[in-house]
Amino acid sequence: MVFVTVLATGAVTESWGGVTESDASPVSPRLSRTGAQESASGHEDAAYDAEELVSRSGDRWAAAYTAREYEGLRRALDGEYVGVGVSVRRTGGDRVEVARVQPGSPAAEAGVRAGDRLVTVDGTATGGRPVTDVVALLRGGAPGEAAPPGSRVVLGLDRDGRRWEEGLERARLGVETVTVVPLDDGSTGTGATRVRIDSFTKGSGEQVRRAVDGLPPDEGILLDLRGNPGGLVAEAAGAASAFLDGGLVATYGNGDTRRALYAEPGGNTESPLVVLVDGGTMSAAELLAGALQDRGRAVVVGTRTFGKGSVQVPEEQPDGSVAELTVGHYATPAGRILEEEGLAPDLVVRPGQDAQEEARTVLSGLATRS
Repeated sequence: MVFVTVLATGAVTESWGGVTESDASPVSPRLSRTGAQESASGHEDAAYDAEELVSRSGDRWAAAYTAREYEGLRRALDGEYVGVGVSVRRTGGDRVEVARVQPGSPAAEAGVRAGDRLVTVDGTATGGRPVTDVVALLRGGAPGEAAPPGSRVVLGLDRDGRRWEEGLERARLGVETVTVVPLDDGSTGTGATRVRIDSFTKGSGEQVRRAVDGLPPDEGILLDLRGNPGGLVAEAAGAASAFLDGGLVATYGNGDTRRALYAEPGGNTESPLVVLVDGGTMSAAELLAGALQDRGRAVVVGTRTFGKGSVQVPEEQPDGSVAELTVGHYATPAGRILEEEGLAPDLVVRPGQDAQEEARTVLSGLATRS
């Protein structure tokens, strides 16, 4: 498993539909330098070997995990989480409401709807709490862990002034990292769709390809990578395959030991394409944006990206702990190294400007030219 960032605790956003249970990963981004953490049972879950290796490495992106923590990370990268299938957001004041309900989830089957106010979780009031705390209540379990499938949680809900409680059983659910939203454009008459990728977990690349394959051939596409922290590098290459007809996506490694990532043939090379990025676009997301920019496939709009161009691989230690260590840096097809520098957009969005509207203007221009 090769990845260029981890999906760490706290990597959540309230934009584009709220914070979902899957965002609150049970995995800590890094062990403290004490070399151990307390497990739920009160015993030390030691990661001495991994912690010692990380401490000696001098690697700014290195991280150490206990065996339990790494299993949580593996599940997150596999695109799985345990929950009831809701995203929540704060709508002003103390109100927390359901932003989205995952189809087929326990919440959906119970009739919970987007827009319902979430008043309590297991009797604990949500008012005044950070959204991430509300998500933690929904997930349940001890600190650093998630409740198991089949465990129950009671939601106190309000819909148009009618309050009721809904008892739900948590289930193992798949993370939906790709969302597709049609964009209306009455001014230009050109069709456009926003394809947003929240992160690159197992299956993300195929999700993007299916989404793009399902669009009309002349549909303009806004590929939204804002706030995307990265993930599995192979999935980013898979996403590139949706927009390219084969060819180089990136190279990575150290010195003479370098590997190449290639797009699969047969992608959509005709539809106008604009990629939205910002300072939260990291790692595998930067790799994808850089490939589409270098290959002349897309216009990149937004602000300079984060600048994490390194690749990590996990190494299991004798005590069962796992050290995640950098094995090199990736380069875009044109040979650019993005570590620390980040990716410069073709069109910079200034403070106060609406990034999506700027991207729509560019997309309309591309559609006119084509």
